[in-house]
Amino acid sequence: MSRISARGFAVASATAVTTVGAVVGVAAGGPAASNDNVEATAAGTTLLADIPAGQQAQVQTASLAQQADAQSAQASAAAKKSAEEAARIKAAQDAKAKKDAAVKDKASKDQADKDAKEAKDAKARDLETQAASRAESRSTFKVQSSYSVSDVQAIARQIVPADQFQCFSNIVNKESSWNYTASNGSAYGLVQALPGSKMSSAGSDWQTNPATQIKWGLNYMNGRYGSPCGAWSFWTTHHSY
Repeated sequence: MSRISARGFAVASATAVTTVGAVVGVAAGGPAASNDNVEATAAGTTLLADIPAGQQAQVQTASLAQQADAQSAQASAAAKKSAEEAARIKAAQDAKAKKDAAVKDKASKDQADKDAKEAKDAKARDLETQAASRAESRSTFKVQSSYSVSDVQAIARQIVPADQFQCFSNIVNKESSWNYTASNGSAYGLVQALPGSKMSSAGSDWQTNPATQIKWGLNYMNGRYGSPCGAWSFWTTHHSY
């Protein structure tokens, strides 16, 4: 066996070998000497070969254990640092994903609001166009000395929106059977305005012109019930409107 100095093992295992060959430290069970003492006695350090065989194994075992502990501690520190870095990266990624999602949600909401506004504006323009068309139609109605039921219904179809005509017709059927001169006390006309003179707000010819009566009746139903169908729904429950 080569003569290997015990100094390396003594330092690694925190064991000092004295100049007289006594092993003091972890392997021998005594207190560990400081590095300064080890350096101070380095010149006279007892060689490993000079240590009894049983104690050589103890010194070597203690040294290897110290090295294993140091390597384990180093590995644990590296693993901890790696885990912390991974956690930092994950947190940054989560924060970015959350921010991106919030931006996307806001963009979607803004687009939905824009689409809803455009749809509302388009509907309003369509209603205005329909109203203008009906107004034009009313202004071109030929004034007659009298009107048949079919004449009055034809006029109503030009004034009342198509999707509301049936409800409007239901009410007129119940109120006057499409007789524009029908009267019942103070009630008068197709929609039995009470009193009939209310219809003067739609035209001074309210007594003789069914177009004027239809215009007033439509405005009344829209204003009070939202539509002729809203008025008809009320009528079916109360038998009046």
